[in-house]
Amino acid sequence: MRLKPFDVDALWALARIGEPSLSPDGSEVVAAVTRHDMESNTARSALYRFSTLGGEPQRLTEAGDKDAAPQWSPDGAHIGFIAKREQGGVKDEEPQLYLLPTAGGEARRAGRVPTGVVAFRWLPDARRVLLVSWVWPDLRSMDAQAKALAAHKARKDTAYVTSEALYRHWDHHVPQGRVPHLLMLDTATGKAKDLFAGTRYELTRTDPGLNDFAIAPGGRRAVFVVDLADEKRVDNLHALAEVDLRSGEVRVLLHDPEWDFSAPAYSHAGQHLAFLAARRGHRHTAPEQLAVLDTHGQWAALSADWDRAVAAPLRWTDDDLAIRFTAEDRGRRHLWRFDLNSRGVQREFEGGNATAFDAHAGAVVVLHDSVQFPPRLSVLTTSTPRRIESLNDAALATHAWGRHEEVVFTGAQGDEVQMWLVYPPSFNPRRKHAVMHVIHGGPHTAFGDSWHWRWNHQVMAQQGYVVACVNYHGSSSFGHAFLDSITHRWGQLELQDVEAATDWLLDQPWVDAKRIVATGGSYGGYMVAWMNGHVKPGRYQAYVCHAGCYDWQAMFATDGYTWFPKELGAAYWDDPAHVASQSPHARAQHFATPTLVMHGAMDYRVPDAQGLAYYNTLKARGVAARLVWFPDENHWVLKPRNSQLWYGEFFAWLAAHTAPRASAKKKAKR
Repeated sequence: MRLKPFDVDALWALARIGEPSLSPDGSEVVAAVTRHDMESNTARSALYRFSTLGGEPQRLTEAGDKDAAPQWSPDGAHIGFIAKREQGGVKDEEPQLYLLPTAGGEARRAGRVPTGVVAFRWLPDARRVLLVSWVWPDLRSMDAQAKALAAHKARKDTAYVTSEALYRHWDHHVPQGRVPHLLMLDTATGKAKDLFAGTRYELTRTDPGLNDFAIAPGGRRAVFVVDLADEKRVDNLHALAEVDLRSGEVRVLLHDPEWDFSAPAYSHAGQHLAFLAARRGHRHTAPEQLAVLDTHGQWAALSADWDRAVAAPLRWTDDDLAIRFTAEDRGRRHLWRFDLNSRGVQREFEGGNATAFDAHAGAVVVLHDSVQFPPRLSVLTTSTPRRIESLNDAALATHAWGRHEEVVFTGAQGDEVQMWLVYPPSFNPRRKHAVMHVIHGGPHTAFGDSWHWRWNHQVMAQQGYVVACVNYHGSSSFGHAFLDSITHRWGQLELQDVEAATDWLLDQPWVDAKRIVATGGSYGGYMVAWMNGHVKPGRYQAYVCHAGCYDWQAMFATDGYTWFPKELGAAYWDDPAHVASQSPHARAQHFATPTLVMHGAMDYRVPDAQGLAYYNTLKARGVAARLVWFPDENHWVLKPRNSQLWYGEFFAWLAAHTAPRASAKKKAKR
C-alpha cells in the first residue's frame, strides 16, 4: 500500500479522545470522543464505553452534539455527563447534567440549573452531586437565578460594565455580576441548593473546575479552593476551605500569605488531605509541590526535595500509602507514584505525554500521546501498559510518519539544552533539507514527545522540513533554576539557546543553510519578533509570528496584566527603559526579515493589537509581510476550516522563502 502524506485534512479527520473515567470496579472506562467535519465546519462529541480488557468500544450517546465530562456514579449504576440537549419539549439554554443508566436506556436530565453546569462530582450516596455554576451571589433560590438570567439575556444594551480587576480570561469575559459557586443537586428530585448563597465564598474565577473542589469519603464535607482577598486578581494566592454539606458552615483550613494552595484530594479514610502548594509569595515562579494536611491541622510539602513541578489531579492509592500525579521531566510527561513513608518518587507510566488518568480497584487508565500518535487509552493492570482502544489506528496506518529524536547541545551560560527533532518521512542524510524552528510559548512550558492538534509537528515535517523544537532557558521540566533563569531578562538566554541550536544544525551535513526559518506562537511569537530585531538578516529566510507578544507596555491590555511586571522585573511606569529593553518593538529599526503575522480577535491573553502593531510596523518599514487575522478565533485556531486556512497560509509563506534555487537544483541533478 502506498502511504499518503499526513496533512491538515488527515489531522482533522482523527477522533479525539477526552479524559477517561474508570468504573468503580475498574473494569470499564468511559470517555468523550470528538469528531470534526471539515465540510460542515462542525464538531460532535459522544460518549464511548471501553473495556479494560480491550475490544470494540460501545457508543453510548447519539442525541447530543457535545456530550462531555463523563463520570461513573459511585454505585456504577449511572454515568453522569454535561450536555446541552432538548428533552421533554424543553431545550437547554445552558449546559446541564444528564444521567445515563449503565444497564441501558436513555439519558435523562438530572435537574434544571438555570445558570448551567461547569463541572460536577458525585457524592458517595450516588444520588447527589456537587456542581460548579456561575451564579448571582446574593440570590438564594434557583427561581431567582432563572429570572436574573432571563433579564440579563433580554437586555437591550450590550456593554460590559465592571469595577473588578479580573474581568476576562483567555477568550471570554467573566460573566457579568456572577461568580462561581458550589451547588448541591439531588438527582432524584432535581432540586439544587447553592452552598455559598449570601456568603463571600466562591471558587476561582479563572476556569473553575474539578481540581478546585473535592468531597470527603463520608459525604458530609467538601473542600474547595478559595481566593480570600477582597479584590480578585489572576495572581492572588489561594486558600483551602471546607464546607459542611448539611449546615453550610464554612471553615478555612489553610491560608498563608506565602503559599498558593490548589487541587485538594481527600484520602480514602478521610484522615488526610493531599493538595498542591506553591510558595508564590516568595517567588512567583515557585513550582507546585505535593503537600499533605493531617487532622491536627499540620501540613508539609512532601516533594520539596524533588526538583520537578507536580501537576493536578492528585489520586490516592487504594491503601492510602501513596499518591499518583503527572509531572514533566526533561520534556516528557510521566505518571508518578509518591510513597508517603519513604518520600520516594517512582515513575509508574512513561511518556511520551501522559495528560490524564483515573484509578479505581487496582486499575489505572492513562490518556497519553506522542509525536508519533494522537491521544490513546492504556490501562495499568499488570507490569506492562496495555492499549484498550484503536479508534485511530486504521487511519494512521495509511500515512507515512517521520521519526523524532532528542538531542542536547551547549546553550546559554554553558548549560545543557534539549532540542527535539522531527524528520520528514523522506529524510535522507545525504541530501540537504530545510529546517523549521518551532519555538514554544509560555515561556514556562516545554516542547516534549507529544502530539499537538494546532501545531502538529508531523504535518509540518511532511512539508519536507526538519522540525527543530528547542527547550530554551525558562522551559519547564528541567528544574526550577533553569525555569527561573530568564526572569527579569526576557529574550536574552532564550535567543542564545535558539542561536546555539541553529549553529548545531548548521554543523550537520544535511542542513541547507539557505533554507532555515523560525516560527512560534504566543511567547514563541515574541521570540521570532525579538529575533527579527536582534539577529542579522539572512540567517533566517522567514519568520511566522502567531499571537506573538510585541510591546510589553501595550500588553497591559492582556487578561494577565498583573503577572508581567513580575516576569519583566518592573511595571512600565516604574522603569520604562528596563521594560522596553525586553520588548521587540524597541528594535523595530532593525526589522528586515519577511514575516507572516497571524492573530485572533478573541485572544485576550495576547490581544490582537499586538499582532496588528507588529504587522503595521513591518509594512511601514517596507519589510515583506502578510497578515492572517481571524475575527472568531482566540489564542488558538480551533475551527476546522480556519485551521485548514492557517496551515495553508503558514506553509505557503515559508515555501515562498525557502524554495530551492535553480542553481542548487542543477547541482543536485548532477
